[in-house]
Amino acid sequence: MKIYGVAILAACFLIGHIIGDQLGKLFGLTGNLGGVGFAMLGLIFLNDYSNKKGLLKPETESGMLFWSNMYIPVVIAMSATQNVKAALSGGWVALLAGIIATGACYALIPFISKMSKNK
Repeated sequence: MKIYGVAILAACFLIGHIIGDQLGKLFGLTGNLGGVGFAMLGLIFLNDYSNKKGLLKPETESGMLFWSNMYIPVVIAMSATQNVKAALSGGWVALLAGIIATGACYALIPFISKMSKNK
């Protein structure tokens, strides 16, 4: 059932948000540091674990798959707009850090592609 997918998504989001808030406090920031990413990783690991153990009924699994697919465009887009607003109001250092991180990810694509071909 899709409702179970919503419950699992909400639990992962709340846990990720708590982890992100605590990580932000650890580094002395007032914001959430990676909470959406932690939530997404939690959802991926939980989905993989439950599939391997056969814990889910097909209806529940389809609900998780549906909400996993909805998670990416909705929640990531919301966090992206917040981060852009914070970067623009926070100054050029935050914007430059985002550009450098994105450039590093693009630079690593050929390396990761070679690693996946070797396997």
